[in-house]
Amino acid sequence: MSTYKTEQEAFWAGEFGDEYIDRNKGAEVVAANLALFAKVLARTRNTDSVIEFGSNRGLNLLALRQLLPRSEISAIEINQKAVHELEKIGGIKIYHKSILDFLPDYQRDFVFIKGVMIHLNPDVLPQVYDLLYQSSAKYICVAEYYNPTPVEVSYRGHKDKLFKRDFAGEILDRFPDLQLVDYGFCYEKEYMFPNNDITWFLMEKR
Repeated sequence: MSTYKTEQEAFWAGEFGDEYIDRNKGAEVVAANLALFAKVLARTRNTDSVIEFGSNRGLNLLALRQLLPRSEISAIEINQKAVHELEKIGGIKIYHKSILDFLPDYQRDFVFIKGVMIHLNPDVLPQVYDLLYQSSAKYICVAEYYNPTPVEVSYRGHKDKLFKRDFAGEILDRFPDLQLVDYGFCYEKEYMFPNNDITWFLMEKR
């Protein structure tokens, strides 16, 4: 997996991605994810299979494993070091590849992406939207930095590595059979379960 379609993929597959894995870990993060996904999943039903686009070391999936103990769990992850961490969790079907190289093999009940689309090249977002939709039998959850209009901001001193926009709104416009079920905001300074100022949106196929 030595060639990529975008510079952002190589960025996350390489040294910076490795450093991110080392920075982001711990029981506190899993607890915050439990609080977030408990709210999201409360609006779903019969979520027997899950796939995460861009799982990193699996901190979201550790939370989901507790909330959905009987569900089949899958992960797509580009970074080799992160894949090793996912393998340690066990019981996860892992696709070690870029999201852009993923081909949906079967649909899952709950498809989600969290803190990943903000780091993708904006030119590939239509492809990612299509992959999320094609992978979903029922629900799509998007949890990202929100902005009503597209904007690029500096990310740890790097340019062209973080982009905000209305990802969910663009997905809803693209697929008329999707309906917004619920949404919410996670405040970074929230006392008990801070979750990095992301906004989540739950959509359902109708």
